Amino acid sequence: MVMSADVVIIGAGPAGLFAAYELAEKSSLKVVVVDMGRDVDERECPMEKTGRCMNCKPCNVMCGVGGAGGLSDGTLNLRPDIGGNLYEFMSDAEAWELVRYVDSIYVRHGTPDRLYKASGKQEEELSRKAASAGIEFVQIPQRHIGSDHTPEVIKSIAEHLRSRGVRFILKTRVEEITPELEVVLSSGERLKPRYVIAAPGRAGASWMVEQAQRLGLRIRHGPIDVGVRVEVPAVIMEPVCSINRDPKFHIITKTYDDFVRTFCVNHRGFMVKEHYRGYVGVNGHCLRDKKSENTNFAFLTRIELTEPVENSTEYGESIARTATTLGGGNPLIQRLGDLRRGRRSTWKRINSGLVHPTLRAVTPGDIAMVMPHRIVTNILEGLERLDRVIPGVASDSTLLYAPEIKYYAMRVEVDRTMETSVENLFVAGDGVGVSRGLVIASATGVLAARGVMQKEGVEWQA
Repeated sequence: MVMSADVVIIGAGPAGLFAAYELAEKSSLKVVVVDMGRDVDERECPMEKTGRCMNCKPCNVMCGVGGAGGLSDGTLNLRPDIGGNLYEFMSDAEAWELVRYVDSIYVRHGTPDRLYKASGKQEEELSRKAASAGIEFVQIPQRHIGSDHTPEVIKSIAEHLRSRGVRFILKTRVEEITPELEVVLSSGERLKPRYVIAAPGRAGASWMVEQAQRLGLRIRHGPIDVGVRVEVPAVIMEPVCSINRDPKFHIITKTYDDFVRTFCVNHRGFMVKEHYRGYVGVNGHCLRDKKSENTNFAFLTRIELTEPVENSTEYGESIARTATTLGGGNPLIQRLGDLRRGRRSTWKRINSGLVHPTLRAVTPGDIAMVMPHRIVTNILEGLERLDRVIPGVASDSTLLYAPEIKYYAMRVEVDRTMETSVENLFVAGDGVGVSRGLVIASATGVLAARGVMQKEGVEWQA
């Protein structure tokens, strides 16, 4: 059976939702959104109410309406060059205007209007302190939704789209995009649109590679970030988090001259375990209505592979599988002091420390048995350097959870409107390598929709 539609959007994450939003608001095109996951109400994370990770199935965490971002901490980084780089596609002024436009839609649908932004004096003092330690502090205006309220915002957006005539086909996998732009569904049905916007999200990154290779799209491997998630007492992070909710520090390590960064700071948040195909990982959540006594953040080394091996994703997964094996199916946990001394941690040592872990479904171990020596060296050197800006962050009691790995999808080559080398096939979001976070993923969805409207001769205004 062949069903008609003007535009088929593959993926209901931030990129797909915002593409649909732009089309629904500014055109009369018939839009269908397809996703292999469930509606946002059906994929609610228990963490939102209990503060405890219940080890949800991978597809519940990564797929469905809202995508991976729908069950995330919901931090909106309001800069064109954080979580991607809009400057590749437009001027500085246009990029900032697009970020403000995306932000306004999130706020319209329930994101708190409180803007976290350091004052000029606070920013200057923190930047000076960081610079004296050889660290760059990146100032970012931010909003925080909270893992317990992000589904509410996503639901509001999805309900608005339905009210505007957008149709959702859920719990349905897209088997393939044909060269004629037919979208073949796992139900056996076929959609025959005039335009396709592929926004498959992180869960669909490997699927996108298969489609790109079959369709002859130009793609290239991206880097990966490999490291740990750090957990410390919240009082240690309070002076910095009071200035910037999700402070980002960039470090160049001494021994290897590698780029190391902090990422996704969850002040008074919780550690969570994530299941993937064949391995487990860790992440952090921060709730608006429930707080812990700890703060956690990712501490990551950027890795870019060249000849003879370019598949950075495969390399990262090999590290994650080793960690899962040594952890007996759980992530590893280690005190920083034990890592320094070259010994594995035990529950006795962990329980006697100052930091009480917010995730207990972990295995005490030795991260040096999992991570390459270069990454372990970067972790030790980087945290020592960061301790000069945030005293106490590199204490012996600091907890390290592994693995924390951030993959960047294979990058699909696109033009300024997100159109690929196949006419009328557009892409957007994290799953195609053009973004790495909520705001820029949403922005690329808007750009793809505007690319479609441009071809239709539809006039639009931001």
